Amino acid sequence: MNNTMIKNSNRFLSLDVFRGLTICLMIVVNTPGTGADLYPYLVHADWFGFTLADLVFPSFLFAMGNAMSFSMYKMKETTDGMFWKKVIKRTFLIFLLGYLMYWFPFFREGIDGGLELKPIGETRIMGVLQRIALCYFVAAIIFYYLSEKAALLISGIILMLYWGILYAFGPSGGELDIATNVGTRLDFSLLGSSHIYNGDRIPFDPEGILSTLPAIVNVIGGFLAGTFIQKKGKSFEGIAKLLIVGFLLIVLAFWWDLIFPISKKLWTSSFVLYTVGIDLSVMAVLIYFIELKNKKIGIEFFTIFGKNPLFIYLFSELFYITLRLIPVGSDRDAFEWVSEKIVQEIFPGSFGALITAIIFMLLCWVVGWWLNKKRIYIKI
Repeated sequence: MNNTMIKNSNRFLSLDVFRGLTICLMIVVNTPGTGADLYPYLVHADWFGFTLADLVFPSFLFAMGNAMSFSMYKMKETTDGMFWKKVIKRTFLIFLLGYLMYWFPFFREGIDGGLELKPIGETRIMGVLQRIALCYFVAAIIFYYLSEKAALLISGIILMLYWGILYAFGPSGGELDIATNVGTRLDFSLLGSSHIYNGDRIPFDPEGILSTLPAIVNVIGGFLAGTFIQKKGKSFEGIAKLLIVGFLLIVLAFWWDLIFPISKKLWTSSFVLYTVGIDLSVMAVLIYFIELKNKKIGIEFFTIFGKNPLFIYLFSELFYITLRLIPVGSDRDAFEWVSEKIVQEIFPGSFGALITAIIFMLLCWVVGWWLNKKRIYIKI
């Protein structure tokens, strides 16, 4: 990487805002208030289709690719041994934290009323952090050893291969069904029903093993966008090209959707193209307003999230789980009591459910604000 690129590598505030905005929306989507249904656009599509909530996770992977494009030149200056040590260590740490998050709080009430250790045999193995870890691992290897053109070629191969696998190994007519697609059957075969997500209409893991494969392309997309932004810098030409590529990917996704429907839970190839296209467009808009027009009002709110993204996400999940374990009265936990007895009384309905999620998100923001004030940046 040339000196100009290194010099400019820390000057894109818009990328920090993008990452922070993603974490902000992720927390809101994951912690809706109880007592009323959340607005449909903040709830994941049931199977096929797309909502704002479906954009959050792929955008985080895209943002991770962005960040890797700024740090990869340092990794390429190290030895192969140092590279593998760092990548394996970080992959293991993120995966382990994800696993422990689903095992938390590690104990449960036993039949005799005492505490007993939650069985490891009932703990979900795959999940959000686990997918982040695996995508990071594969993408880092690609970026370290191969060129950008090779990464782009690999992306196309992965998306076509995933499409082919689903149809080649799925039952006729049920290739994309939740119960019969090859990804579900692979998870059942390798992990077992007790180790996958059981919160859907049937046991099914939206972050399963096979569907992690196309998710790698979201990271590659973010990386390629990051390197392009560094080369073109804060220019109208760069913004225009981001918007054009984003538009073309969205159009291609809609075409592919006709034969390979957009689905977040199945993480279809059309879903990858659609989300990368949207992310490129959002990135271009942020660069225009923040970098070129120098509009800085309110952006510090999102950069707070962007400075400790994985830690704040992990904290939000553990904090939410903890609140749901604290009984208040005979029929509610602490989160339900606040949502239904306080917020719903003031703001009834879906708006109240959203307000509860926003309040929870703001509490997590306070933690991020305190960490930033103390200049504590937790690398995960």
